[in-house]
Amino acid sequence: MAHPDKPSSTEEEYFAREEIEKKRKLALEQAHSLAAQQREELKKLHWMKCPKCGMDLQPVKHGDVEIETCFNCHGIFLDAGELGRLQQQMSHENSGKWMGAVLNLFKNK
Repeated sequence: MAHPDKPSSTEEEYFAREEIEKKRKLALEQAHSLAAQQREELKKLHWMKCPKCGMDLQPVKHGDVEIETCFNCHGIFLDAGELGRLQQQMSHENSGKWMGAVLNLFKNK
């Protein structure tokens, strides 16, 4: 017979599982928060920095496309979709097939 002041063992197990689940969810939320915070800190550290030499990237306008350029190592960096827009722009300007061929080397297949 169960003692009136003491909960049953199944009841104790239930509350123990609930407590463990609460702690697991809290730890998961803290991990996500920390990961988001670390991503933001890394973004602040590396935003508009050249991946090759670490110097500041400078935006340079070429038609309607803004290209990031490093004046230290002369690297050129494009955002997603900018290569295609540059290629369209070059074909409209009729600047020759060789520029299209060069841009096709870097285009994702």
